Amino acid sequence: MGFPWQAQGHMSVAGVTLEYACYGPPPEQADTIVMLHEGLGCVSLWRDVPQHLAEATGLGVFVYSREGYGTSDRVSLPRPLDFMTREALDVLPRVLDVIGFRRGVLLGHSDGASIAAIYCGSVSDHRVRGLVLLAPHFFTEQIGLAAISDARSRFDDGDLRSKLAKYHRDPDGAFRGWNEVWLHPDFRTWDITEVIDYFRIPVLAIQGRQDQYGTLAQVEVVADRAYCPVDLCVVEQCGHSPHLEQPGPVLAEITQYLARLARIEAAEVETA
Repeated sequence: MGFPWQAQGHMSVAGVTLEYACYGPPPEQADTIVMLHEGLGCVSLWRDVPQHLAEATGLGVFVYSREGYGTSDRVSLPRPLDFMTREALDVLPRVLDVIGFRRGVLLGHSDGASIAAIYCGSVSDHRVRGLVLLAPHFFTEQIGLAAISDARSRFDDGDLRSKLAKYHRDPDGAFRGWNEVWLHPDFRTWDITEVIDYFRIPVLAIQGRQDQYGTLAQVEVVADRAYCPVDLCVVEQCGHSPHLEQPGPVLAEITQYLARLARIEAAEVETA
């Protein structure tokens, strides 16, 4: 029996229950966009972006909350400092297999973009035909660490905890699992730029010019190091969440990128 491609639900991946939602056609009918959320995100915090993406492209869209987020199982703390690599190499492959992923694109935001990048630069998975990076992190920067430190103050003394509690079963675990890793002294040397050297699929990298969590160097490094086609999109008047702050232009960029991918695939089939 195949994966129950329904509006929303929970699935078991290696004994862990993960929240998910599906939009558009299932993998056996169309390519699938798999979306990976940011460090404090979850299924519901994508808002209506997955639905609009499915409608604009005609593709299936699958989103899920990683362990410790949304209504997925709670996570044990502290997280290991290489948690993004573990998510990319140990969990994401299992998620793709469970949902019956056949062919499509990984689309990640922030930490989710880093996880998608690690996967594409480490795993030879010919099902993945493209990579969309929204405000990715490839190395630490002081501007980002300062913003993350500010988030800790807002969680401890402000209203951030109550805001996160609306979306996460365990807001303390979700926040501290992310924040404590990024602010750990040993994490200051974290750098995954090497994975870019192994990209072999077209990449779309999008970042807001006013991103408070990283400079444009985070996307420029992709163009500098990649051997594959790379499209860079800098979104004006935009911070760390381009898909929410400037949804129209960003959705248009992603849709055009996916259309180009489809034309490339069609040309390869004709010449094969």
